[in-house]
Amino acid sequence: MDTFANEKDFELLEQDKYTFFVLKRILGGDCQLILSDHSRLIICFSCSPFPVWIWTADDVNEDELKQAYQLAMEHGFLDETHRINLKYPLAEYFMKRAEAEGKKLEILTNMFAYDCPKLVEAPTPTDGYFVLCVEEEREELAEFMDLMHREIGFDQQERSKYLVNAGEAIKGKGTFFWKNKEGKNVASCDYRPNGELASIGLVFTRPEYRRHHYAENLVYQVAKIAKEKGYLPMLYTDADYKASNACYEKIGFILRGKLCTIGNPDNYE
Repeated sequence: MDTFANEKDFELLEQDKYTFFVLKRILGGDCQLILSDHSRLIICFSCSPFPVWIWTADDVNEDELKQAYQLAMEHGFLDETHRINLKYPLAEYFMKRAEAEGKKLEILTNMFAYDCPKLVEAPTPTDGYFVLCVEEEREELAEFMDLMHREIGFDQQERSKYLVNAGEAIKGKGTFFWKNKEGKNVASCDYRPNGELASIGLVFTRPEYRRHHYAENLVYQVAKIAKEKGYLPMLYTDADYKASNACYEKIGFILRGKLCTIGNPDNYE
């Protein structure tokens, strides 16, 4: 296994460009660990607190399942503190093998990957309007990031890190707020281009302002901007959040792939 990625890896990920969109972006940056045979298996860990990503071919065989497990074990990813994003056949193998060895691994999140080839102009009407996030709102954007990650219970960081991330997001001019009729920032959303795709993320509505369709309208507007710039919008969702997924589908997002996150649920309660 090599400890670097090359053009062959990016070609492989093109086969799963929706489900492994984030991995493709991560491989292009600094990573704590990359392992790849450039044909059947890619393992990548950017840094804590983020998940480990493992890509396998769709026709993965028993020997390759064993190899992926062994490598994950050797590098400490099966210590029950890490989370791993992977396809379901490998997840099932990992969980069964871990149980036999006295470890606890379960599915933490079932994820859907959507794209939006054609936006449907039918968001539920609501009050307010969307705006580009500006430097003067950096503190508030950091707060949105903090609130969102606290709610989902994953990838939580120090406030200082969110401030850095917020500053970078504002400079990228791809992050937006929805302001209600009182001028209060009630929802957030961003898009991040990578090749032909643009990942829609940071979709969050302050709890006290939910059920007003703010996020639905904001996602529509952000996806529209991404499409106007020539990108194909895509996003990940928690497959178990049926109401949110229905909102995305209503404005034109189409389910393209599935994967999951496994880990020890006792560490993420």
